[in-house]
Amino acid sequence: MTSKFTEIAIDCADPLRLAGFWCAVLGYEARAEEDGGEYVSIGSPAVPEGRDRPGPVPPTLAFARVPEGKSVKNRLHIDVNPTDTDQETEVRRLLALGARHADVGQTGKESWVTLTDPEGNEFCVLATRCP
Repeated sequence: MTSKFTEIAIDCADPLRLAGFWCAVLGYEARAEEDGGEYVSIGSPAVPEGRDRPGPVPPTLAFARVPEGKSVKNRLHIDVNPTDTDQETEVRRLLALGARHADVGQTGKESWVTLTDPEGNEFCVLATRCP
């Protein structure tokens, strides 16, 4: 027996805003909103969720409002791959959506670009297109 990776939980100050950003980044849609926007989950419209679905499923992202702010570099982060464009064009699109460049000690020789979402959570835009 094994477990399936199905969800990433993200603490934040504004779940609705952050969910909107990540919906635009990933092409996801809202799945659930509870307590007047205190909790929002988003997921892929292309693949239905389901405990009975065999194999991997695209993970949902769940945003929950917390009182404290982000204070240190993430120990876990999301990597994204452009699906229909190159890395440079995708980085420009994400910056226009509200992402910001992040300095986490890169050397400048990396094949990825490190950004933050509107609440400062680091994520990387990879240069390769992987399934």
